[in-house]
Amino acid sequence: MIEIERKFLVTSSAYKDEALKHTRIIQGFLNTHKERTVRVRLKGDVGYLTVKGESSKDGLSRFEWEKEIPKTDAESLLKICEPGVIDKIRYEVKVKNHTFEIDEFFGDNEGLVIAEVELESENETFETPSWLGEEVTGNIKYYNSQLSKHPYKIWY
Repeated sequence: MIEIERKFLVTSSAYKDEALKHTRIIQGFLNTHKERTVRVRLKGDVGYLTVKGESSKDGLSRFEWEKEIPKTDAESLLKICEPGVIDKIRYEVKVKNHTFEIDEFFGDNEGLVIAEVELESENETFETPSWLGEEVTGNIKYYNSQLSKHPYKIWY
């Protein structure tokens, strides 16, 4: 239940040609406290409830618990979330032994594209595709919970 991931800005749309699939995601936050975040997500027609703990000092790892819930439950919970819904399309791109998840944001975060790669350990190496840009792992302003409160359009 410990998630280890690294985040990067994306420098071009070349990932779209490499994507195995893409899915629209709508998500909101029931709680955005620094020590625990509670997220409600609609990923296509499937709902999820996710609890995340506080990140490690370097931002590489944190506790994550996720449970699939009915779509109707997710839709109901989204109605009582804190202000600032996240709307994005997630592209999945396989690069050697890793799958990169690239989120293209819309609404108040339009123009922002972030790639994430989950790792088995903090020291694990991976191949970096040509469209991968600056690393933003641990930079809290790129966390979805923060983008919901302080969207890209106001700080870009």
